[in-house]
Amino acid sequence: MRIGLYPGTFDPITLGHVDIIQRAMALVDRLVIGVAINRDKGPAFGLEQRVAMVQAECEGIIAKTGGEIIVHPFENLLIDCANDVGATVIVRGLRAVADFEYEFQMVGMNRAMDATIETVFLMADARRQAIASKLVKEIARLGGDVSKFVTPAVNTALIQRYAKPV
Repeated sequence: MRIGLYPGTFDPITLGHVDIIQRAMALVDRLVIGVAINRDKGPAFGLEQRVAMVQAECEGIIAKTGGEIIVHPFENLLIDCANDVGATVIVRGLRAVADFEYEFQMVGMNRAMDATIETVFLMADARRQAIASKLVKEIARLGGDVSKFVTPAVNTALIQRYAKPV
């Protein structure tokens, strides 16, 4: 069984993430979505909310592909998480050249720790390349419309998160 790990903070999950998940499902038998517990980033949504959003967005993908997706929170090293879930492939999404420079360094470090785990890069669909969770949160926080970048359920969660008290 080919098991892949797609890690991220998913704060929140965007249409760019959904695109990568859908395409990664064609490469593996089981995809583990690793939701990082990254206290340093100060997430807009708590871990439980992020896990629930990812699970909800994956239900349709599972129904469509018949594949297996598991949502797995983690706080340890990525390479240790991959070993914990039995992944032999780490899936990473790329949007731009700047992403590649960072990811290139990560691959080198991960390979030094465990050379048996491969990293596969998937380019985001051209319509989704500009989407970044950080920018989506900023737009939502300032009252902008993010419905082009997230699913309706995530859009609603963002509106509620950044609603101004009356």
